[in-house]
Amino acid sequence: MNTIRAGVIGVGYLGRFHAQKYAALDNVELVGVADTDQSRAAEVAAEVGTDAVADYRELLGKVDAVSIVVPTRFHHQVAAEFLRHGSHVLVEKPITTSLDEADDLIHLARRHDRRLQVGHLERFNAAVRELADMVGTPMFIESQRLAPFNPRGADVSVVLDLMIHDIDIILKLVDRPVVRIDANGAPVISSDIDIANARLQFDNGCVANVTASRVSLKAERKMRLFQRNSYIALDFQQRSLDIRSRVNSGRATPAMEDIHSEQRAFDDGDALRAEITHFVDCIRSGRDPLVTGADGRQALATAIEITRQLRDNPLPDQPQH
Repeated sequence: MNTIRAGVIGVGYLGRFHAQKYAALDNVELVGVADTDQSRAAEVAAEVGTDAVADYRELLGKVDAVSIVVPTRFHHQVAAEFLRHGSHVLVEKPITTSLDEADDLIHLARRHDRRLQVGHLERFNAAVRELADMVGTPMFIESQRLAPFNPRGADVSVVLDLMIHDIDIILKLVDRPVVRIDANGAPVISSDIDIANARLQFDNGCVANVTASRVSLKAERKMRLFQRNSYIALDFQQRSLDIRSRVNSGRATPAMEDIHSEQRAFDDGDALRAEITHFVDCIRSGRDPLVTGADGRQALATAIEITRQLRDNPLPDQPQH
């Protein structure tokens, strides 16, 4: 395959950036963009030099690769049609709204031998990639993802809007089954959950404490990981790692000089460009993407259980949904 024909379905805030990245790649032809808002589609199409369509079905069978950047409730419908017509699919997170829908997309991708990648963008953060190479057997993980309120994501709970990023990363780092989840949270500004905390316990004893809020005064995205002989703090925004590790000196009780400190900072990269470039490379090589459909399903399953607990066990003075 020389030139890969690409399309973008949904060119709102994030979809526009998808279109820009495809248009800038060598050996990729952005065939068209689709959006129910025809004026928006035309605006983005003119910006990147492609065609605009109001109905995504006009691109079925005409593209080798497609990004699905529509509201989550439409992910399954749109992605399934493109998979059936032979397109490789990059679908934004969360993969779908239900596990049955996720299973169907995974089945369709396997049946048609297509790549199915899920847009968990933080996996392409350079600091996250470095952290993944440093992790052995985590014992405790703490993550905080805090953001000011933004109506753009308020159609779903903070779990599917923000927390799912950290759920996906933690599940991959620990790579063991979750055996227990305890969660609490509450709606604050929107009608859905705006702040939440979840405690994940894995079958090997590792515990992850995950907090997400979209009603904070400032943005903060950090993760701290503890494993035997080392502690690693990750700052997603600064793309940096702060590492404390014990040097093997032979002493039973370590002295201060046995603790090695190191800071690593990474250049400001373009995570979305890296994600889409990776998607295209996987199509060319036939290898599995970094974030597979199975990964997306696993993160969704955990998020669904957290959300169920939040809605079934609201904090005091909160109405039942």
